[in-house]
Amino acid sequence: MRFIDLSRGYRRYGREIEEAVLRVLRSTRYVLGPEVEALEEELARFVGVPRAVGVSSGTDALYLILRALELPSGSLVLVPSFTFVATAEVVFRAGLKPYFVDIDPLTYNLSPPAVKEALERLKGRVSAVIAVSLFGLPADFRALEPLCEEHGVVLIEDACQSLGAELEGRASGSFGKAAATSFFPSKPLGGAGDGGMVFTREVSLAERIRALRVHGQTRPYYYEWAGINGRLDEIQAAVLRVKLRYLREEIRLRQRVADLYRGLLSGVPEVVPPHIPEGFTSSWAQFTVRVKARDELRRWLAERGIPTAVYYPLPLHLQPVFRDLGFPPGSLPETERAAREVLSLPMHPYLKEEEIRYIVDNLKEFYRR
Repeated sequence: MRFIDLSRGYRRYGREIEEAVLRVLRSTRYVLGPEVEALEEELARFVGVPRAVGVSSGTDALYLILRALELPSGSLVLVPSFTFVATAEVVFRAGLKPYFVDIDPLTYNLSPPAVKEALERLKGRVSAVIAVSLFGLPADFRALEPLCEEHGVVLIEDACQSLGAELEGRASGSFGKAAATSFFPSKPLGGAGDGGMVFTREVSLAERIRALRVHGQTRPYYYEWAGINGRLDEIQAAVLRVKLRYLREEIRLRQRVADLYRGLLSGVPEVVPPHIPEGFTSSWAQFTVRVKARDELRRWLAERGIPTAVYYPLPLHLQPVFRDLGFPPGSLPETERAAREVLSLPMHPYLKEEEIRYIVDNLKEFYRR
């Protein structure tokens, strides 16, 4: 059993992917050509925004948004600590300073009351908030959007795990001034390598990001800004265009897997399943539960051929790279508790019912013992 079995999807539409890749190879257009342009248009429609810009990774998507916004140097950016390192890493790279805020214990996303408290306490020092839509569930933008508007700070969505999810019918990737997503192979829309996309409603912001992804170039050999080599290549775009055609169906299949998990886990007091608030849908990038005796459970499941993962075992505010920011152990209690208790079970669209039952049966047996 694989934690994420990409081979099952490939068996379904691999021939289409191979034909698309071969089309690019034969064209000899390998960088920023028609495949990238078509993918940008298709994903902009999918998310419901006017502009999408293909870039080299989800990390670079976040970084380019921050660079293009030209926020005050050294200003604070509120970020969760319970997320992948890239969310805070890019803040440093853009000449800004990450400031960690605690999470909601049910959704694992930024806590709006905690954001509100930080904005009021740090008045005038915060320039932006990056809200991660973690594990496929959108952050609480119903609360965060008006909160950021009230305080005059920029809101950015880190949608690197949540493409295809929705909040009250509005697609993840459409929130805030701009949003970033990732096409890392394990994501709901994953490529055959690295890739990412920026979404925004602002034409001028999109055009600046287009320039920054090619070294700040606005016309041949004319550079207005110091940019990066952050382009999405044609082969990745061609692969993603094929997989995009299957994305809505695959999210429905992920929902089927999640529903089966949740039903089978009901009545197991040692396991807290994912919480999906009313009005939200998840793209189910992960199926993450809270458990008791996590490390012992992981070993038990591994001995029975069941892979698991922990996202994330050490919160960012306790990582060596961020240690000087002044967030000692105990400063973000919900974040630290989640890091001790969460466990992600196998999740992908083609997980079979008998496999899910085998996973849950072994999990129940562990707690019976």
